[in-house]
Amino acid sequence: MSADAAEHTPAKRLIVTADDFGLDDAVNEAVERAYRDGILTTASLMVGAPAAADAVARARRLPGLRVGLHVTLVDGRCMLPPRDLPDLVTPGGEFRAGQFGPGVRFFFLPRVRRQLASEIRAQFDAFRATGLALDHVNAHKHMHVHPTVLALILDIGREHGLRCVRLPYEPWRTARCLKGGVAGRLAWSAFLLPWLALLRRRLRRAGICHNDYLFGLAHSGAWDEARLLQLLRCLPDGVSELYFHPAAARTAELMRRMPGYRHEDELAALLSPAVRRVLDDPRYRRMSFSELHLAAG
Repeated sequence: MSADAAEHTPAKRLIVTADDFGLDDAVNEAVERAYRDGILTTASLMVGAPAAADAVARARRLPGLRVGLHVTLVDGRCMLPPRDLPDLVTPGGEFRAGQFGPGVRFFFLPRVRRQLASEIRAQFDAFRATGLALDHVNAHKHMHVHPTVLALILDIGREHGLRCVRLPYEPWRTARCLKGGVAGRLAWSAFLLPWLALLRRRLRRAGICHNDYLFGLAHSGAWDEARLLQLLRCLPDGVSELYFHPAAARTAELMRRMPGYRHEDELAALLSPAVRRVLDDPRYRRMSFSELHLAAG
């Protein structure tokens, strides 16, 4: 980046992402509304989810919406036939519950790693088949922090045009601005610290761009207008990704998978005129991971 360009770059750059694109028609509707009428810039697509085809159709109608791959290895459905993934999924095609147990098997069992690699490749292939440009990659429940998962994503993603990956680092110092979630944020930050350091090193070694900060970890599914405005007032300089789980309604599928999430409040926050007025300030710039990659180049 030239000195002149750097001088005119807003200090606070925001990537505003909706996760679980494709999980449900209500999520897809929220993503479309939040992009057309709100502050959303990107969405992370679950290619094996029930409403993935509807999500892709909407994305094709919204060429400015940047879409990435939300690699799903827990709490979701697989792309490959369940018989090909006996150690990963149930006979019905649902990934086995929990994160710790699967994470241990990913690391120690070669046969599980082979199945994992096949499924990750199938998800990348499915995204490529949509014809959408790959803006970024992250993993459901942030499973790409797992070193085995990350290694496979980087290796397979290189063949599919991978350029940017989410860094799930939420600085604990923002606790002074946001109400609640302090203990949870501190505990989560302490647990993730060594893994995030490894993630950063691997991404930089591979030449993969990433955000500086991620906001939404401690308040996942609990954003509203007031909390978002609080965050924007104390947002650090640099590139921050704000991630949401919006939906236009509380459907049975969303209640089953995320019973405590306030999906409609999160959509309202993304559509808030008050939030938009704050972001109209020239100190802020909304962007996508693709733009971040271009700026870095």
